Amino acid sequence: MLSFPPSARTGTLRGALLLAAASLTLPACNRQQPVDETAAPVISNEKPTPGPSLLSLADSSATALLLPYGRQYPASGVVLHTRHGDIRVKLYDDTPIHKANFLLLSRRGVFDESVFNRVVKGFAVQGGSSEHRTIRLNRYRLPPELRPAHFHRRGALGMARYDDEQNPGKLSSSTDFYFVQGSTMTPAQSQAMAGRPLTPEQQRAYATVGGVPSLDGRYTVFGEITEGLDVIDKIANEPVDAYKWPLKDVGIRVEILP
Repeated sequence: MLSFPPSARTGTLRGALLLAAASLTLPACNRQQPVDETAAPVISNEKPTPGPSLLSLADSSATALLLPYGRQYPASGVVLHTRHGDIRVKLYDDTPIHKANFLLLSRRGVFDESVFNRVVKGFAVQGGSSEHRTIRLNRYRLPPELRPAHFHRRGALGMARYDDEQNPGKLSSSTDFYFVQGSTMTPAQSQAMAGRPLTPEQQRAYATVGGVPSLDGRYTVFGEITEGLDVIDKIANEPVDAYKWPLKDVGIRVEILP
């Protein structure tokens, strides 16, 4: 796994949390602006919806605040609207912290201010960062919710994080999510890449639809694309700069499904 140096574009903060396959050594982008936890922004686009204050969320409080929120304000999933089309996503009930966090930030408009900021063709596309965020929120992380049944097949939705050296508890980012693109491979290849036993179902999935088995058990997968896989391919084909940020921003607008 990688840790990420400051980008020459800002030179101030570490790069946004980002997954990377064990075999990849790619520079990271940090075009995301600092999150101001003290001074109010000039304008704020935060949507007035029920739930905990974004400034109340911290590593120590996230679980206690998000779990009851998720129970009180459930949803089956979301649709991400982009200039390449719509991505319909099912969110898993057995990853309740990640699900509730994604729904809360979506309802508050946080992701509507973000873009797909990291594109590695044949691997994954990451979103959630912004150069123009007006909504105030604390930096906080989520406890891992690793479920053997949820693996990194093509279309899986996961949450990025820092590497194990900095983050031995595998705590997830609260804002940086990714969709797996990956590629197909033989059962022997997927088994070798995973470094652990794969079920027959997992081997079939990696052989037929593809994915990135090296990420299994290391990042929380909390949803999957049900419609719009082709949109991920279109985003992955975007020309990118040296930091893998698309030259033309791919913005996001999130719609909550019942």
